Amino acid sequence: MASNKTAVVTASDSGIGKACAIMLAQQGYDIGITWRSDEKGAQGTAEEVRKLGRQAQLIQLDLSDPQQGGQALEKLIAQLGRIDVLVNNAGTNIEGEFLDIAFDNWRKVFTVDVDGAFVCGQIAARQMVKQGEGGRIINITSVHEHTPLPGSVTYTAAKHALGGLTKSMALSLLPHKILVNAVAPGAIATPMNDMDNEDAHNVSLPHIPAGRPGDTREIASMVAWLCSEWSTYTTGQSFVIDGGFMLANPQFAAAQQQNDR
Repeated sequence: MASNKTAVVTASDSGIGKACAIMLAQQGYDIGITWRSDEKGAQGTAEEVRKLGRQAQLIQLDLSDPQQGGQALEKLIAQLGRIDVLVNNAGTNIEGEFLDIAFDNWRKVFTVDVDGAFVCGQIAARQMVKQGEGGRIINITSVHEHTPLPGSVTYTAAKHALGGLTKSMALSLLPHKILVNAVAPGAIATPMNDMDNEDAHNVSLPHIPAGRPGDTREIASMVAWLCSEWSTYTTGQSFVIDGGFMLANPQFAAAQQQNDR
């Protein structure tokens, strides 16, 4: 792989995306940072990346229009000179039960979460094929790639779809030495959840077996490993990082209630 390795992390202005950008910079990658509405946050990420001695390039990327977002990604790749890693982190949700959700809202979520990941993934993969040195694509899904989120039929369906897309991409791109995996976070201490990394170690979440939210760096470290030299036998997988959320069941909940008495 080239000495000037580059990684693009979408929605890297805060939260999981920012943590991924910083950790990949620590691993020696120059970073492409994208933001939709928080330019100040993106500049903060860029400052952290540059402190680590790596190049940072920024661009506004709004996947509510995936093709326009794709054009922004192409510009960013041109600014960086190449792309070795794409982290598809951008996503959105509009809550609503199946009987109530409007089709327009259904489409808005799928447009960003699935269409956006498809367009960005295809652009990145085509560039990686041209470079001829392989690459990595990591799709940030959710624990709800695997289990429904009550009251959010669109999010559940979109994240399941992104999980399927990950598998298909993995098979299609393996001959080009491009590895594609998903990372599926549970409850993480992000600004979207009105928390930061300190809260991950101080806030109690009794319904999760680990008893707390996750630290964004616990997600970013998996992304960094998937971009490392020791993950070359791994593709098409979804790595759930959820503090045991997926293991929780009525027996666990009942036991917790018993212990709390």
